[in-house]
Amino acid sequence: MSEKTMRVLVTGVNGQLGHDVMNELDRRGHVAVGSDLTEAYAGLPDGSAVCDAPYVSLDLTDEKAVRRVIRMIRPQAVIHCAAWTAVDKAEDPALYDKVMAVNGDAPRYLARAAAAAGAKMLYLSTDYVFDGQGETPWQPDCGDFAPLNVYGESKLAGERGVAENLEKFFIVRIAWVFGKNGQNFVKTMLNLAKTHPEIRVVCDQIGTPTYTLDLARLLADMIETDRYGYYHATNEGGYISWYDFACEIFRQAGIQVKVTPVTTAEYGASAAARPFNSRLDKSKLSENGFVPLPDWQDALHRYLQEIEVIG
Repeated sequence: MSEKTMRVLVTGVNGQLGHDVMNELDRRGHVAVGSDLTEAYAGLPDGSAVCDAPYVSLDLTDEKAVRRVIRMIRPQAVIHCAAWTAVDKAEDPALYDKVMAVNGDAPRYLARAAAAAGAKMLYLSTDYVFDGQGETPWQPDCGDFAPLNVYGESKLAGERGVAENLEKFFIVRIAWVFGKNGQNFVKTMLNLAKTHPEIRVVCDQIGTPTYTLDLARLLADMIETDRYGYYHATNEGGYISWYDFACEIFRQAGIQVKVTPVTTAEYGASAAARPFNSRLDKSKLSENGFVPLPDWQDALHRYLQEIEVIG
């Protein structure tokens, strides 16, 4: 990987991934500037580099503001982690325009500004751009898009906004994300176990978890290159169900709780349809010289140590 120091704008640093990306870039000696909606960094006060890094408050749905900030910072690269991630809330018709503005318009504004500045851009997308059917892993260059819900529709709009306005882009689809700075499935399971002797977890939605600490390293590897294109990135270790994931969480954490597998239909309808098939083919990573993420079981172990659930 290149050792050249870059100035990198990272959006969404109050979230799980943005937080870890900032710290990884700092470890590598890059100059990382964080941004989010709040007036100042509002994530974990953990003494990490992100807490002391340059920060700019930015509404990404304001194209003039995006252009102004890009001109001010003059980044060589942009890593766009910010997104509307409340999948069920996105189904509220009253919020449709807002969701599309955040996930659809904002990436396009960033891509245009990055192109004008001669910067490369990395955009984080999702398996939700596909229809979630079948059992065949989705290929990164597959164009068979059919989002099941508004969230997926909005993220696909973001992908297209980046690809249509910038040549030097990475679009990286991820799934089942967990990290220290924010809420996620692992924390939800651990909290439920404190008050529920039995937890029902769906067993017919299949994918692989993604640990933000591991993903941040890969994204930093990518942004240091010009191997542009579409990629898929989750941890290795095979495809599992949410039920399998929950069982492993409690096993590693040493927590005794009954986990009952249920189908999506048995679990009950949610506002947004969920994909049954979140299998992402990640072979393009190694084909292009990138190191795949470690196995998800190992990632979970390190994460439980990071959040001090285990020693």
